[in-house]
Amino acid sequence: MLIAIASDHGGFALKEKIKEYLRQRGDKIVDLGTTSEESVDYPIYGKACAEAVASGKAERGIVCCGTGIGISIAANKVKGIRCGLCTSVEMAELTRKHNNANMLALGGRTTDPDLAIEIVKTFMDTEFEGGRHKRRTDMLDEM
Repeated sequence: MLIAIASDHGGFALKEKIKEYLRQRGDKIVDLGTTSEESVDYPIYGKACAEAVASGKAERGIVCCGTGIGISIAANKVKGIRCGLCTSVEMAELTRKHNNANMLALGGRTTDPDLAIEIVKTFMDTEFEGGRHKRRTDMLDEM
């Protein structure tokens, strides 16, 4: 699977760990920045990653900032994106099963790296259930 990934400075270290994990899984990665822990603006990176997913250049996206909140808001501004900020494995499973989230947001300063990898694994491996959830995701896509 081709995954777009991006972060600001607060999520940079976690983004690098996630990239390593995804490569071990055999996924292909498009890293859209940032490239260091030097201060940058998260909306730029959230938008870039979301546009890659919305355009079909990537199948899914993962974004990280200090808390995951700001960068998830930025990603969700792009039409066609359903970015879930997940702080647990259960949330990652449900955001895929029920919301068909095509992007995952994580907090580099708020999420333990080992937990983050488990969240990413669950997000990547869980399929959308469809059914009654499809009607709801269609409603989101029309907004």
